[in-house]
Amino acid sequence: MSLRRALHSSVAALCIAGVAAPAGLAAPVAQTAPRGALDVHVGEAKDFTRLELHWAGGAQAVTRRDGQTVSLKFNRDANPDIARLKYSPPHWLKGAEARHDGGRLELILTLTDDADVKMGSADGATYVNLFQRVDPPPTALAANDPAAAPADAVVAPPPIEPEPERPNPVPAGGVVHMGAAMSNGQVMLTFPWANPNGAAVFRRGAAVWVVFDAAAIIDVAHAPRGLKQFSTIQAIKGEDYSAIRIASPVGTPIFASSQGGTWTIALGNGPQGQAAPIRIGRDDVGGPAALKAEVAGTTRSVRVVDPVVGDTLSVVTALGPSKGVQMRREYVQMAVLPSAQGLAMEAYVEDLNVQRDGDLVHIGRPQGLALSPVSAQVQRVEAQLGAPQPASMPGLIDDVNWPKTGEGGFLARYNALLQAASDEALKGKDAPVAQRMAFARFLVGSQLSFEAIGFLNDTARANPDMLDNPEFRGLRGMARVMARRYKEAQADFAAPALSDDPSISLWRAYTAAQLAEWPEARSQFLAGSEAFGLFNSTWKTRFARADAQAALALGDIDGANRSIRLALEDRPEPLEELATRLIEAKVIEAQGQPQRALGVYKAIMRAPTEALTAPATLRATQIQLQLGQISPTDAANVFAGLRYRWRGDATELETIRALGQLYLSQGRYREALEAFRSAPQGRSDAPELIQIQADLNNAFRALFLDGAADGLEPVQALALFYDFQDLTPLGADGDLMVRKLVRRLVDVDLLDQAATLLKYQVDNRLDGVPQAQVATDLAVIYLMNRKPEQALQAINDSRTTILPAALNGERRLIEARALMGLGRLDAAEETIERDTSKDGQDLRTEIAWKRKDWPTAGAMFEKSLGDRFKSPTALASDEEGKLLRAGVAYSLAGDDASLTRLYSRYQGFIAQAHNPDALQVALSGISNGQLSVADFGRVTADNESFAGWVGKMKARFKERPAPLGPPTRQVAAAPAPAPIPVPAKTAQAAPARKAAKG
Repeated sequence: MSLRRALHSSVAALCIAGVAAPAGLAAPVAQTAPRGALDVHVGEAKDFTRLELHWAGGAQAVTRRDGQTVSLKFNRDANPDIARLKYSPPHWLKGAEARHDGGRLELILTLTDDADVKMGSADGATYVNLFQRVDPPPTALAANDPAAAPADAVVAPPPIEPEPERPNPVPAGGVVHMGAAMSNGQVMLTFPWANPNGAAVFRRGAAVWVVFDAAAIIDVAHAPRGLKQFSTIQAIKGEDYSAIRIASPVGTPIFASSQGGTWTIALGNGPQGQAAPIRIGRDDVGGPAALKAEVAGTTRSVRVVDPVVGDTLSVVTALGPSKGVQMRREYVQMAVLPSAQGLAMEAYVEDLNVQRDGDLVHIGRPQGLALSPVSAQVQRVEAQLGAPQPASMPGLIDDVNWPKTGEGGFLARYNALLQAASDEALKGKDAPVAQRMAFARFLVGSQLSFEAIGFLNDTARANPDMLDNPEFRGLRGMARVMARRYKEAQADFAAPALSDDPSISLWRAYTAAQLAEWPEARSQFLAGSEAFGLFNSTWKTRFARADAQAALALGDIDGANRSIRLALEDRPEPLEELATRLIEAKVIEAQGQPQRALGVYKAIMRAPTEALTAPATLRATQIQLQLGQISPTDAANVFAGLRYRWRGDATELETIRALGQLYLSQGRYREALEAFRSAPQGRSDAPELIQIQADLNNAFRALFLDGAADGLEPVQALALFYDFQDLTPLGADGDLMVRKLVRRLVDVDLLDQAATLLKYQVDNRLDGVPQAQVATDLAVIYLMNRKPEQALQAINDSRTTILPAALNGERRLIEARALMGLGRLDAAEETIERDTSKDGQDLRTEIAWKRKDWPTAGAMFEKSLGDRFKSPTALASDEEGKLLRAGVAYSLAGDDASLTRLYSRYQGFIAQAHNPDALQVALSGISNGQLSVADFGRVTADNESFAGWVGKMKARFKERPAPLGPPTRQVAAAPAPAPIPVPAKTAQAAPARKAAKG
């Protein structure tokens, strides 16, 4: 296990669940513990007596038997109630005695002459089972009597009671046919047995082993080939087992599951959870040093020969559900292999012995395993160093004594302090906190900031009173600063218990500087000046450098220079000095000496760490661009590479901001917005991120509100708007932005897209009068797009009782025109019955045309033209359409006199007309071709009239102001409409997205 993983695992275990203290670590106490820490339960049956010892918080026991005397020695002390055992002992027990030695309890039990005993632990308790001793037969006694046996004879172990037979899992015929399938990128191998059986699934190097506790032939002929999860499969049959060996790349996940008699092995990443962990620990039952593992449902212990390596593995199979060892565990004489099911051992010695006893697996050697006692090492380290002591002020770090590890090294010191803290935490809420605070000091002094935060948070949950402890607040605040959690650190430093502490004031100043709270940083640095000399050189340099940054940001050049000199006063380590020189270069730049500052930046660019070279490169490139030494394109290339080269702090955000602003200055709007948006959102309180978000919003406003996007093709502008529409501001500005874009879309006849934008405004962003006004515009666009039904729906869905008279009149005209488009002429005429405006008269004329009331239509069209024939200027599109319709209507009505009058008045306008041939035919009655004069004129008149009305509506969109008024429903972004085809020549435009981002 790597050091980092070891530390994370240890602290996580303590913070989440607590850990049990190993033997030998608990600190001695001056007096015996009060009753309640240990409860003794006694149960009697006909054939045995059971004693259970339940510890509050758990304890470990070392058991020993000497004849009819049994000793249970615990690593904790208690004062149990054993009166029943002493004065009225149960069957097979003579008496009991409790002894206290060095803060540990030893319980002495005296058995009757005919009693036997079995001891162990289960369900968090230590148990002692007493029962009638069964004398072995004489032959067995002689065989087991060392005096009777030869000196070199091996004493035979007592016979093991046979287990009840399980149903035979081997299928008829003795062959198990392996199935294979692919599911969600995993290879699923299935092994259908006749009945449930035990299995072990483990990895050894580049091979995955699947071992079953029954001897059968496993048919792997149909195994798939050419998969990345494995290359080959080999079946192996032993005397009491069967197995397959799968050649699989290291790192390929494996999972095992069982259902009935079928085992399923999955290779590859998948949704399955991890197997339940198998706990392996020291076997404390008397005898040579050994290990024991708790494996529920064990079925067999087998020895499997590895045909590739040539050695023999010890494998313990078990029934499902799956349980395994998550990672390899190394010992001096053996290793436990990582498994998804069961247990597998790789032996380094010849005489490794693996035996199972129910759900316990015992691993040992006749002479014992070489296991180093942790307690001895812990005690030695503790005796040498003692616990880290508090500093003189809550904001000080004792960087000499706190991280000291001694001869045992870091891990031994870490384990010792962690175990002491764990023991203390197990004593309950009212226990002292000295050992936990000592461990926290060690973590902070060792700069293990995240581990310190987690541990201190857990301590506060267990002891809420710690939140009023000045040292606790100081330690957690300093750890949060080291982890760059500045807002959280400010909360700790703001605790009332630290309000007047000068050492904490310096931490407040440093934190405020990281959050760009410059006035606060300067005032707190001044308040902590009396404690400045108590810190080590590194933190003095950092505090003074932060004050220099604050002074520079506030324009105090002299103050910045003083703080820089203070930061360099103690000759800090080289990297800290370079970081200070970086701030000094910014001060030089602020003094109007960019060329000199550029020289300092270039010197820092040769530093051995990217944390310094990245900001130096950024500033040097900006100065070179400012001085004209490099082109904007070259600068953009430097910024683009730098933002991927160094990530995770303020320099990355400053680089992204510089790149976005450079793109904006070059008119590369899409790239600018994409650069701003690429800023990581992990630290939402970072001042640089706040500035980037403001730049992004301002750039979007400038494009679509201030007209910066007017130089783009409408299709380009629309595509850009769709891709970043979640930036649309709420309120009147956002509505005006959308309306400006709609105007441009209408100009180029992108009516579907314009309608989609306005419909979203109506449905989601507006209410009342503004909603009705925009809905009216939407209805006009639908009519321009020859969609009268949608136009009528838009009007009906936005009806309200309080509307200005002018808007009501306009809506009636739109409604009537939509009804006319649907062929409901009577309803259209009734809608504008009281409308005496020119637009209303024009619409009534068109209704007469639709009715084919030719005499009336001709007269009304001619009347709508008035005395236009007296003005020699060319006819507008709508005027030309009215003239065409008048001529056609008179022709269809057979009114030659009116037609002649019309021709005599307007014949001079024919040559200047948009469609002179159609006008000539309509007014003169001259037919040229198969189409009659009336039919040709009718069709042409319809087109000209509609084109004239559309032109009039486009002009209206340009002149009409946007509706104002606060939105009542705040929705940030609209769904994107259908994609818009982008012409090939608009190379800068990106296609509109198919779905909204917001």
